Amino acid sequence: MELRFSRKEHPSDIPGAIDLRMDVVIPTYNRHVLLRKTLNSLLKAHIPNGLSIRIIVVDNNSTDETRNVVEEYLNEHRNIFKYVFEMKQGRSSALNAGITSSSGDLVGMIDDDEEVDVHWFERAYAAFTENDADFIGGPYLPQWGAPPPAWLPSDYLGVIGWIDGGDKIVRFDREYPGILMGGNAVIKRSVLEKVGLYLTSVSRTGKRLLAGEDEDMYRRLLAIGARGLYLPDLIIYHYIPPERLTKKYFRRWCFWRGVSRGVIDRDQKSSVAYLSGVPRWLYGRAARGILNLTKDTLHRGKNFAKSFSDELAIWDLAGFFYGKHFYRTGI
Repeated sequence: MELRFSRKEHPSDIPGAIDLRMDVVIPTYNRHVLLRKTLNSLLKAHIPNGLSIRIIVVDNNSTDETRNVVEEYLNEHRNIFKYVFEMKQGRSSALNAGITSSSGDLVGMIDDDEEVDVHWFERAYAAFTENDADFIGGPYLPQWGAPPPAWLPSDYLGVIGWIDGGDKIVRFDREYPGILMGGNAVIKRSVLEKVGLYLTSVSRTGKRLLAGEDEDMYRRLLAIGARGLYLPDLIIYHYIPPERLTKKYFRRWCFWRGVSRGVIDRDQKSSVAYLSGVPRWLYGRAARGILNLTKDTLHRGKNFAKSFSDELAIWDLAGFFYGKHFYRTGI
């Protein structure tokens, strides 16, 4: 997976540099109302001395007013904004189009349903000038489109993009209980040139909620020894629409996330024990889930969040099994 850039020469040792440029890539599809809020938040954010920015909006074949919205910003801030059109559907394809059209020392990535905190640029700049980081990520704080339901399981908050790794700076490594999520990430350009582009075969397209491109990228970053930091004050605010606060959405998301992991596992096997091509711990979680659901039914348990979490473990297993043995990429 070769990554080619057309760019000028940049400082090879970013921590020692003073003047840096960050290109912020925003993949977008038919969300022109939310996109406007995203762009406004970037314009309102404080930019520290020594950092210059460019905002690259990648229109992933939108049919709404997306292009017109971006052109408004281009007319007012032509030195900051860049419009890229990517016809191939999928979040990874859009991200890759933005990355390959960028030329900054740093490549930031956020989504079109997010707003950055006013200190987002300042915190990112400090991370790369004061630390030995190769990539950084931070929390996603929810902006609720509807009240969160009582059944919302705390161990599946990532389904709706609510990510909170705590209030301390910690390293992204094999002990970190999560991954670098591409909706709030900044990566050194030199590192992206080594690790390559996002995997497109496990990216969300259309109605298939595939969700494996971030996990694949995270694995590859760690594999080359890249040093990452989770920063609790690198904050974005993520809008969570009412349609995602349904059990149907959670079930579909978990199934397709499992499919993504199964597809990745064909080429990148873990060091855990397997049974029928699936990690045994997935069977264990699903079995415990079934047992707990049976007990809840018999005893009329009232812990709705725990019961739904047990059910989702079964969807995780089903998706992984299907992805590993039956799903064909590109269909």
